[in-house]
Amino acid sequence: MKKIFHYFLQGVVFFTPIALTLYLVIATFIYIDQWFKEYLMKIIGIDIPGLGIIVLFLLITLLGFFGQSIIGKPFRLLIERLLTKTPGLNMIYSSIKEVSDALMGRDKKFTRPVMVKVNLISDLEKMGFLVHDDLPELGLKDKVAVYFPHAYNISGELFFVPRDQVRPLNISPTEAMKFMATGGVIRNFTQS
Repeated sequence: MKKIFHYFLQGVVFFTPIALTLYLVIATFIYIDQWFKEYLMKIIGIDIPGLGIIVLFLLITLLGFFGQSIIGKPFRLLIERLLTKTPGLNMIYSSIKEVSDALMGRDKKFTRPVMVKVNLISDLEKMGFLVHDDLPELGLKDKVAVYFPHAYNISGELFFVPRDQVRPLNISPTEAMKFMATGGVIRNFTQS
């Protein structure tokens, strides 16, 4: 009976991530497809499964192209200015924009994975991302800013640590983020 229960638990461990991933992908697909279905039926008159996802992808791609064009830049800047000047919305918009720019924008911030010695007595180290080398405006000499993401969460902490307690890691930022975001469960490092 013990062995059967052990195999059952191994099956749960194997099955759960696959099932949850498939569920989230299918649920998102159905939700977006249903959302667009009503409007697309009025336009083209027939129901094509998956057309909503394709239309959403094309709309977001066109929006990105339009936002970078000479014609679209003034509109984008006007909308950004309105959002940043509106009380309440400015905090939400600027926070989301900063995080998305840091993760996906041209000026990515999480590109330098490092190991930081956080306790000299016990030789305890913590993995994070070096985000700023120099902080004269804060009056911090010989310190750097390191961001430590939390596992299974979209949050983290920013620490100012002595430069000599930080050492760069020779792994890709993506691998480092996966490792930290999963609490060290995913570990497939290749040298960068």
